[in-house]
Amino acid sequence: MGLLQSWGGVGTSLASFIFIWDMIRRYCPPELVRALDKWTRRIRSFFYPYIQISISEFMSNNFKRHDAYAAVEAYLSEHLAKEATRLRAEAVGGGSKLVLSMDEHERVTDEFRGTKIQWIKHVQPESRHSSESEKKSYKLMFHKKYRDMVTDIYLEQVIKRGKEIQKRNRKRKLYTNGHSKTTWSHITFEHPATFGSLAMEAERKQEIMDDLLLFRESKDFYARIGKAWKRGYLLYGPPGTGKSTMIAAMANLLNYDIYDLELTSVRDNTELRRLLAETSSKSIVVIEDIDCSLDLTGQRNQKQDKSPEEKTEVTKKEVPCKDTEESGSRVTLSGLLNFIDGLWSACSGERIIVFTTNYLDKLDPALTRRGRMDKHIELSYCNFEGFKVLAKNYLCLDAHPLFESIEMLMKEIKIIPADVAENLMPSSPKEGAEKCLLKLVEALKHAKELMIKKDKEESVVNKRSQVADQDDTGTAICHVRVLEK
Repeated sequence: MGLLQSWGGVGTSLASFIFIWDMIRRYCPPELVRALDKWTRRIRSFFYPYIQISISEFMSNNFKRHDAYAAVEAYLSEHLAKEATRLRAEAVGGGSKLVLSMDEHERVTDEFRGTKIQWIKHVQPESRHSSESEKKSYKLMFHKKYRDMVTDIYLEQVIKRGKEIQKRNRKRKLYTNGHSKTTWSHITFEHPATFGSLAMEAERKQEIMDDLLLFRESKDFYARIGKAWKRGYLLYGPPGTGKSTMIAAMANLLNYDIYDLELTSVRDNTELRRLLAETSSKSIVVIEDIDCSLDLTGQRNQKQDKSPEEKTEVTKKEVPCKDTEESGSRVTLSGLLNFIDGLWSACSGERIIVFTTNYLDKLDPALTRRGRMDKHIELSYCNFEGFKVLAKNYLCLDAHPLFESIEMLMKEIKIIPADVAENLMPSSPKEGAEKCLLKLVEALKHAKELMIKKDKEESVVNKRSQVADQDDTGTAICHVRVLEK
């Protein structure tokens, strides 16, 4: 009974202390509260001799990911995950291997030179009342008498081993900003495309590969000439010519991650800069169909071609309503240009920026000039050499009697690689290589017939137009002669 009364007294005293402390924080001057906090921490440190170090997922400015966080996560997943009671499993190596890591708010203990060091994974949930997203961090706790050993030796070894584990377990990732408008989300990148499988001339493929490999090894060169270590590629050509496949082949050649930027999901230029800052080095930032992403391209040319009256009228029509402004993207052409080669483009380094378009003439020249898009690569219709690559890929054929007919037809007909591949794709296990080639021959012949028919129709229309022009000219001459008389 006496024990219960004692605990009751402790509880009453604690409640009274909390009440008094709350009153002090509410009604005392801020300077006095800060002084009390300072002395409270000093008194607490005297009785609680442990030091805590936090390693957050993002740097303090919340713009760039913390490399140490990923290294610590890799170290703990390999060395201490077995001690944890709550784990998170993630597949690597194409799903053939599972890597275990600590789950939220889990604690594990590491031992270094006879010293016990505790790791805690902390997760702060996303705030409902602000735009702040979920914040993750690892907290390291140890006795203060081991401060020098932990900060100078232990942490350095953890980061070093963690990076080695990262390199061994590394899997390339495909990022997108479509799932969350303010951060990147990712999946494992497993596209099998290589330059060997591209339907393109061997010389052109080798030229592009040499350019990419030279860029990867040119860190010192870019530093010497005073330029950011980045390079821009513009891929253009009709739909179905392999622009996306080319990007996958580039990533596989260089072993880079891909950031697929959806411009319509970006609110404004500030958010665009934030997304750029969050990208890692050894990456390819892709904006596909740049001519369709936003109403950015060719704006200046359109404005210059209009008279002042037309400009005023267009400006009135183009003023968006408030709801449109709030829901739509406000990324400007200037913001996109700064994204490509402004000051912010220099962060991280070793980055490739790729634009794709089906219509090169629609792009503003400011987007495509050298220095922004350094190399322009046209991916056009399939030629015979490209067909041979596809025949090797799809049918395992290096030669066939039908190749000669296909070569002759391809000199006369424009056909995209996607259509060639569709005809070479067997529709059933029983369909052999010859039948697939015959399908392609029929498709080419059909395309040729349509082209001839179209040319005849255009010829008839042109002749009628010429006759009409001659009749109009003759009528005008007769009128002139009558007037002269």
